[in-house]
Amino acid sequence: KPDVILIGTGSELEIAAQAGEELRKEGKTVRVVSFVCWELFDEQSDAYKESVLPSDVSARVSIEAGSTFGWGKIVGGKGKSIGIDSFGASAPAEKLYKEFGLTVEAVVAAAKSLI
Repeated sequence: KPDVILIGTGSELEIAAQAGEELRKEGKTVRVVSFVCWELFDEQSDAYKESVLPSDVSARVSIEAGSTFGWGKIVGGKGKSIGIDSFGASAPAEKLYKEFGLTVEAVVAAAKSLI
């Protein structure tokens, strides 16, 4: 059973994977999930969904370089969603990712706060 589940999509999956490695160095058990499509996941059997996102693991962090709207359904009431919930920011991606907390360090901190 994982201590925490990190959920990423697309390019954010790399951030989740790196954060997972950092947490593992500290002795945490981490599952990193590539969450490709909400609709496709919803179509799966309850057994499959439970195997990917066990209901007894409430420490969940989603990482999305976009709105966090809807992620509550996946991370649950005790989880955290990291994303961009404002409009109109323009800058190089690296600067925006840091500004909005889409970093390995921010994901590690969020995960630690839930474990």
